Formats: sequence, C-alpha cells, structure tokens
Amino acid sequence: MQIFLDSTDTKVIADLAATGLVDGVTTNPTLIAKAGRPMLEVIAEICDLVPGPISAEVAATTADAMIAEGKKLAGIAPNVVVKIPLTRDGLIACAAFAGEGISTNVTLCFSPTQALLAAKAGATFVSPFIGRLDDYGFDGMDLIRDIRAIYDNYGYETEILAASVRNVAHVKDAAIVGADVVTIPPAVFGDLFKHPLTDKGLEQFLKDWAGTGQSIL
Repeated sequence: MQIFLDSTDTKVIADLAATGLVDGVTTNPTLIAKAGRPMLEVIAEICDLVPGPISAEVAATTADAMIAEGKKLAGIAPNVVVKIPLTRDGLIACAAFAGEGISTNVTLCFSPTQALLAAKAGATFVSPFIGRLDDYGFDGMDLIRDIRAIYDNYGYETEILAASVRNVAHVKDAAIVGADVVTIPPAVFGDLFKHPLTDKGLEQFLKDWAGTGQSIL
C-alpha cells in the first residue's frame, strides 16, 4: 500500500520524505489556506520534494471552470494530480482530463455508487473519506470494502485512496481491506513507527550491549 502525506507544510514534508517511505502528497483548499502562501508556489515546492503523485485541488464548481483550473495546476509539474469533487460536473471534468492523459483524484466520496461513477469517468484515484463517515456513526471501512469488491469485479484501474484518516488503526484496517493508498496527516505517519514493546526491547538491547564494553566501529 502506498502512503501519502496529507499536508502543505513543506518543512515537515521534506523531513518525512527523507525516510524514503512517502509515496505522494495530497492537499486541499483548507490546507492551502493554513499554509498562508500562494497555492501554485506551495504545490511546485512539494512536487520538487516528493517525486510521486501530488494532488492539487480545483476551486471551481462547474465543469468548464474545473477543466481550466485543472490544466493550470497540471502545468506546474508532471507529477501533479488534479483533485476534483465527486459531483456531476466534477465527473464531466474527470472524463475530459482522462481523455487528455491528465491524472485525477476524485475526492469527497461517501458511497460505493459514487466510486463506481468515478471509475467509469476514468479517475486515477478515488478518495473515500473514512473518518467523516465514522463521525456520523457509519463504518468507513465498509465503504473501502465495497469499493474494492466493485473495482475487482469489473477490473477498474482506479486506485482507492483512503482519506480522512485519523489514526494508526485506520491505516491498518485500510491495508487489510485492500486500499491502494492511504493519505495521512504527519502526526499519524509518526505514530506508525511507535510501539512500547519496541522501545522497551531497544532499551534492553542497548543496556546489554553497553555492558559488553565493545564497539562496532
């Protein structure tokens, strides 16, 4: 499973990308607003830091305007993925981008039938929002399972990008049910490394090694 960072903090992205474990980055208008910098500048900088897919979202709501904005965003760098909402106009724009070879991330997916339409429109990625479904009393992972079954039934190549991820358990469950990608906040990325038994074991190993008086170098 690919791991994307959901962030526009270029310093944090650069630090975490140094692990070699970051496959891509997703952004949205809210994250761009928090960055407090021009969007095109931020996206270009992220594209230089991470060679994988970088999602940049349109702000328009009509198909023609989405297409115009998407082409502008796609021109920033070859690894830009145009992010568009899962609306009627969004899917019209998605199909147009697919016809031109422009990668897309269809976002704000909350149902299997929406995901089906995104795949039919030629989306590169579809982003079901796990955490937001959980917030309303649903099991977000059920949506991932249903989409996986539908895509496998018909051989759709659209990748399932699990979004709105809140914790390590979400990452684990998304991997188990077959999401192709998970996009996570930097804090959750950091939590993936952690386990108290790892810390305890390392502490003991280092203590025992110190007692030998040896040095490897």
